Amino acid sequence: QVQPVESGGGLVQAGGSLRLSCAASGSIFMGWYRQAPGKQREFVVTITTGANYADSVKGRFTISRDNAKNTVYLQMNSLKPEDTAVYYCNVYSKGVMMWGQGTQVTVSS
Repeated sequence: QVQPVESGGGLVQAGGSLRLSCAASGSIFMGWYRQAPGKQREFVVTITTGANYADSVKGRFTISRDNAKNTVYLQMNSLKPEDTAVYYCNVYSKGVMMWGQGTQVTVSS
């Protein structure tokens, strides 16, 4: 069981970009999720036969990975205020679904 560690969040203006990282060795990456204040947690992108992006981020967000660093990235471009949320990395390890502490992304209007 390995808890993933997210990083890369921050404060940006609308239209800006951020690159989030999810580091978790010995685990199967399941996807990125986010939760805004007062809202339910929603998926951003999950891995099926390929990357499955939520309609709200399709065309703006892209995942990639660096196997040498055991890290998955989420490149977020053309950010909008509605993207403001805590972003979580979800992984599967030794029969357990695990979440990181999350990284805050704030997009100002």
